[in-house]
Amino acid sequence: MTHVPLILVVQHVPHERLGTLEEPLRRAGCAVLPFAVAERGATQPPLEGIAGVISMGGPQSASEQAAYPWMVKETALLGEAVRRGLPVLGICLGAQLLAAVLGAKVTKNPQKEIGWYPLMREPGADGDPFFAPFGQTETVFQWHGDTFGLPKGAVRLASAPLCREQAFRYGETAWGLQFHLEVTESMIRAWMRQPGNRAELAALKHVIDPMAIRRQSPQHLPRLRELAEHVATTFAQCVKGAVNARRV
Repeated sequence: MTHVPLILVVQHVPHERLGTLEEPLRRAGCAVLPFAVAERGATQPPLEGIAGVISMGGPQSASEQAAYPWMVKETALLGEAVRRGLPVLGICLGAQLLAAVLGAKVTKNPQKEIGWYPLMREPGADGDPFFAPFGQTETVFQWHGDTFGLPKGAVRLASAPLCREQAFRYGETAWGLQFHLEVTESMIRAWMRQPGNRAELAALKHVIDPMAIRRQSPQHLPRLRELAEHVATTFAQCVKGAVNARRV
């Protein structure tokens, strides 16, 4: 019987899920195990039997771990996964937590990024498997107010005018992406309907235009989906490669 590598997907809120990443992960031969880490009474699965970890986004701040007891446990999980050489992918909050695990500071970004923004490829992306199809400039979806420093020993893969740290690789098996590749149009609309997100948008009404986000989404989502498919497939290949390496 062929063993199917299992990827632990850490979710911080129900509406920030794998989205367009899920199908290509499964197609590439991996299974996914969602874990709602912030739910009361949630029991964290042991890493034994886990072949890779994806930490999703969320409204919480990685700079305020004392306010979230589960976050301390998650950072320990991410740290142990990195030490074991398990492939790890952090998205938005997940990237900030991964950066913190690697010794970088998480701080407020001077300006919140919510909506569609340009992403610039950095020289460090040359040869990185995740970034093979990324052009010099892409348009990606963002929803964050925090940022992180580049961890010591990490390679910067992408940057943006309003928030320099957009993507990094640490070693050969850990990546952090500040932006959201995984969103669909329905996910974006659902995020905008969340009470906390609606209040955030209302407070930024002179800076962020929700109608512009809705208008721009159909234009940019097809390309975003292409990039998401590549990243998910590449991560699955990394997971399977790491599993095979441990069997040797």
